[in-house]
Amino acid sequence: MVTGSRIRRDEFSSIEPITIITADEITQSGFNSATDALQSLGVTGGAGQINNFFGGFVTDGGTGANTLGLRGLGPARTLVLLNGRRLAPAGTRGSLVAADLNVLPTAIVERVEILKAGASSIYGSDAVAGVINILTDTKLRGLTLDAQVNIPEIGAGLDRRVSASFGFGTDRLDLIGSVEYRKRNVIRLRDVDFTDCPVGGALTGEGTEFGSGDSNGFDGTPCFTLDNGGTTINTLGLPTREALSRTTGLPGRFARFIPSAGAGGATPGFLGVDFFSRDTFDPAMQDEELVTPVETFTGFISGSYDLEMLGNAELYGEVLATRRKSSSTLFRQLALDYLQGSLLVPEIFRNGRFLGPNETSSGRNVAARAFIGFGTTDSKQVVDYVRAGAGLRGDFFLPGWRYDAYAGKSWTDGTAEIESFLIDRVATSLDVVRNADGSFSCAAQAAIANCVAAPELNADTIGGRLPQAFRDYILVNTVGKTTFRETTFSIGLDGPLFTLPGGDAQLAVGAEFRKQSIDDTPDDNAIRGNLLGLTASVPTRGSDNVKEVFGELFLPILADRPFFENANISGSVRLTDYASYRSDITFKLSGEWEFVKGVGLRGSFGTSYRAPALSEQFLGETSGFLGSDNDPCDADGFPENAAEFSADDRVRATNCAAVGLDVTTFQQNSSITAINRGGAETGLEAETSKNWSLGAVVTPRISDSLSLNFALDYFDIKVDNGVSSLGGATILDRCFTAVDFDPDAGFCRFVERDANNVLTVTSGFINLSTDIVKGFEFTGRMSTDLLDGRFTLNANITKYTEQSSRLFEDEFLIDANGTLTVPDWVGSFDATYRKGPVLLRYGIEWVDGSSGTFAFEATSSETGLVDADLEQDLRDTLVLEVPDYFLHSMSVQFTVSDRFEATFGVRNLFDTQPPRISASDFQNVTGNAPLYSGYDYTGRQFFMNTTFKF
Repeated sequence: MVTGSRIRRDEFSSIEPITIITADEITQSGFNSATDALQSLGVTGGAGQINNFFGGFVTDGGTGANTLGLRGLGPARTLVLLNGRRLAPAGTRGSLVAADLNVLPTAIVERVEILKAGASSIYGSDAVAGVINILTDTKLRGLTLDAQVNIPEIGAGLDRRVSASFGFGTDRLDLIGSVEYRKRNVIRLRDVDFTDCPVGGALTGEGTEFGSGDSNGFDGTPCFTLDNGGTTINTLGLPTREALSRTTGLPGRFARFIPSAGAGGATPGFLGVDFFSRDTFDPAMQDEELVTPVETFTGFISGSYDLEMLGNAELYGEVLATRRKSSSTLFRQLALDYLQGSLLVPEIFRNGRFLGPNETSSGRNVAARAFIGFGTTDSKQVVDYVRAGAGLRGDFFLPGWRYDAYAGKSWTDGTAEIESFLIDRVATSLDVVRNADGSFSCAAQAAIANCVAAPELNADTIGGRLPQAFRDYILVNTVGKTTFRETTFSIGLDGPLFTLPGGDAQLAVGAEFRKQSIDDTPDDNAIRGNLLGLTASVPTRGSDNVKEVFGELFLPILADRPFFENANISGSVRLTDYASYRSDITFKLSGEWEFVKGVGLRGSFGTSYRAPALSEQFLGETSGFLGSDNDPCDADGFPENAAEFSADDRVRATNCAAVGLDVTTFQQNSSITAINRGGAETGLEAETSKNWSLGAVVTPRISDSLSLNFALDYFDIKVDNGVSSLGGATILDRCFTAVDFDPDAGFCRFVERDANNVLTVTSGFINLSTDIVKGFEFTGRMSTDLLDGRFTLNANITKYTEQSSRLFEDEFLIDANGTLTVPDWVGSFDATYRKGPVLLRYGIEWVDGSSGTFAFEATSSETGLVDADLEQDLRDTLVLEVPDYFLHSMSVQFTVSDRFEATFGVRNLFDTQPPRISASDFQNVTGNAPLYSGYDYTGRQFFMNTTFKF
């Protein structure tokens, strides 16, 4: 069978467009794992993927997970198979929606087949955007030892893998397996040029020098300011008062201060600071990771045994077992809120009111807040994944018919550890009494014997020089556990029905049952909301099952006739019945017409029906945080001069005034709590989609020495009623920019602002979005004899014509095609030349430069119109467009004998760095590079692979 069909064919052919990557091509390209190869541009077509660049972000599957989504529609809509059977999700935390590519057995992979077309009627609901099928070697004999090392030129991020694969068989028994170990070291921000000094990158006008609009930080450089990469540290927050300025030495009014022993004025011992003159950089910030480390242990075994009965039946089975260890380092700011009247606070500040009561102030007002650079904290993940399956296949009693019965089980057990400050411990440490000797103890010392009092508010404390006993008391390692189970039973029959002019009509029918369950239990402190500044969450628990019956019919209408070298039609249908959702029928029709030998057309139309993943249904209430600058009423979000307010600014200002806030003076000092939860309780429904394609294939038979293969396909995918989760920032924006503002209706019903102006935003998974992706994909291959050798040229080019989406039916579809990290052109090319035992390869990966990003960001989803003034303002202040991006690689492979092969090469031959953009709310950045999997963050790296066969 080929990917995308359950019909057995005499030839390796498919009506659908399928891209194939072989194990040799993976090695020659310098990829050290199947994961890296699958996330390359040649497979993804430029769609952004979750990989090890996302260590500092909350991602589905948790830190360290690597997922794959085709056509920009996300991993939940892309099905990943291993030998034709689905891989269950693996990872940590409750948001577990997709397979983790880290579980794949690189050592035994023979080829990868990529079908970039909907296949829900063949495989089930999650094959909306396409199918990735990883196929293992079934012909291996003997023992093969393989080793590869990738060495980045920067001196960090060493990546090595070793493996042993084996295969043997008898007349009736066949066994093939592998074991492998891979370890990739960390790359930190300090290790590369483009992340060791992130800057704001602001302009002073369109076309001016990058960073010309930046202000220097406290140390006289623009690095790690609050605009990009920095955070407030070594700083004291107080009610607004007079002090001498750190930068000018003149009196002024400030709300932020730094210790300065010789300072005088109205606030002796402190100088006043503003947005750019406060301390924002600690060298420990550069210890955060650009690329997080990973260590994997993988074992795989498959086997079959001829029973010589039950229709020449074959008993078969396979087991995949992996352990993934990953980690991430995070720089932490510690905000200590000293209580009003506390003896820990200098008398001059003791009775002021900086904030009202909060979670660490024991019900009292806050007199002062110390913004402290605590240093780095660690998080670790261990994920164990096992998939075991067995089946029986043989001849059915009808001539030419076969049966296949299968049962499988997948287990995921993940543990996520993270060091966190505990709210209750910080609170008890700040509520103190003075001892007779002048020292301090916790007021709750009698009840909490191990309580350690917070240090006095002074220059050492503000500067992060905290007593070790206090650090150890408030920082605790928290542990969450995730389990995911999937059970599968399936049975299928296939065989010939009758004879047509083009050959035998073939039918495949079958039934499948799948059951999934998830149990994510966060640390008790997370459940109790006791993590200071980190996500709080409750358990995610739920299960679902689906019963399906399916059929596929292949009709070879004509063959070997004038204008009908081949004319085939294929149709498939699937009835899906979820326990949690209604049943539905999906179908697909496809056909091919080869009108002259080597030249033909193909096309397909199909539907999909995707029930929400377990995490989308049952995600336990999870709380995270948005920065205070996300408050739509914060004065920093408005021009200083009200005359410069845009139309949106005026609407926001009016709405903020309606809740009693003056946007010219209001300062939000607290982070915003953002709560997310699953949608099962709020009527979350399944999403539907339509997918059609039309293509031309040209494979002229020119000569025995020259072969040409070209294909051009048009694709069109539309997802309706899409499952999505609104972000807290989106809800706040939609609430406060509403012309018909009502603080208790519309989006505002998800927003709560308490008496202290602390915001909480609640969202969940709902059926909102429409996503449309259209474009063309070209694949070409030319191979010819040249100078007593064989020259081969491959090309894969994707041209997107539309990548649009909207959240609500009453909104306009906004097309992001060609904007930043949503490229409209993507290509991969490679040329190989083999002569005797030597093969030379040169490869190029290409991402088209962006255009239209400014217009896209200035387009109103409510009117579909571009705000020309806003667009120009963005052009005058930011860099959000990037040029074309090329990555070059080359390698040489020596086949010394049938038993030894060596490959040497270099990836990113010209050490091309990612493009540079301004830091803004429009795009996540790492340093000043867009956070995007299509760019290489490692730089030039050398690789060597050796293979020994015995």
